[in-house]
Amino acid sequence: MNDTAQRSDTATITAPVTLPRRIGPSELRVFPIALSGTVFGWTADGPTTTSILDRFIDLGGTFIDTADSYAGGRSEIMIGNWMHERRNRDSLTIATKVGKSADNPGLSAPAIRAAVEASLRRLRVECIDLLFLHIDDPSVPFEETLLAVDELIRAGLVRYFGGSDHTGERLFEARIASGQLGVAHMVALQKHYNLVHREEYEGDLARVSGQLDLAVLPRFALAAGFLTGKYRSRADLERERRGAEASRYLNRRGLRILAALDRVAAETDSSVATVALSWLLSRPHVVAPVVSVSSPAQLAVAMAAPHTPLSRHHLTELDRVSEA
Repeated sequence: MNDTAQRSDTATITAPVTLPRRIGPSELRVFPIALSGTVFGWTADGPTTTSILDRFIDLGGTFIDTADSYAGGRSEIMIGNWMHERRNRDSLTIATKVGKSADNPGLSAPAIRAAVEASLRRLRVECIDLLFLHIDDPSVPFEETLLAVDELIRAGLVRYFGGSDHTGERLFEARIASGQLGVAHMVALQKHYNLVHREEYEGDLARVSGQLDLAVLPRFALAAGFLTGKYRSRADLERERRGAEASRYLNRRGLRILAALDRVAAETDSSVATVALSWLLSRPHVVAPVVSVSSPAQLAVAMAAPHTPLSRHHLTELDRVSEA
């Protein structure tokens, strides 16, 4: 379905997502679906990873998200080798995370510096576009972490950075400290957020994200596959490798949400996963949901979300059934 598709309820259709979207106050502009490198080097081997990355680009993708801890660094290596072979680094926005790796754990200045240098080598790049603090490390003064990141930005090794496992209070603390130190401040936030997991982000974090002009990049955007609609019984959970992760959502509320997604998908001639991601893209401050796939074929429904606007009626229905 293209951006100008017309439907019977055109008067109430929300506008298609503007392509591309800007990440907070940064100069980074991305297609509003980010591809996660979580499975690269873990459940996805080399040829599968290459096929997924190639298909993502073919469908208009520009934003790849990984971490130094994914598959012990193998995710970064596979992405780096692919970019080197395709010679497409300049057309991509690359995000990675530090703080959880076994080699350089935590957010002390030495750990951050060593982690970033290792990521640069594995990714085979000179600069990381968006660096995320993968954890909130209260054992290290925020000032030390912020100064270390700013030093990397000034050295041209990192362009921008963001938070991940931070509360609204800690995000404010970071902004105040950044102002006092005269260093770069966060431009983005990654947080667990989707139709079946709303409470953690909505409320305080959503308010703070707006006040600080943070781009929100929801991770677990499809709830470990539950929001694709493939888990509707215990038997479904047992057949799939990630069934255990999705099992927490297989309850009355989860099934009500799937039923509503089914209805909206039928009325918009799309898929359950596409509608779930389109709902996320309608939320304030959300720039690009982070999506993980295990095969190239799964990308089409995800990449269709920015081109699948939902009516106000559809959004209201999805809000209603997914309220905690």
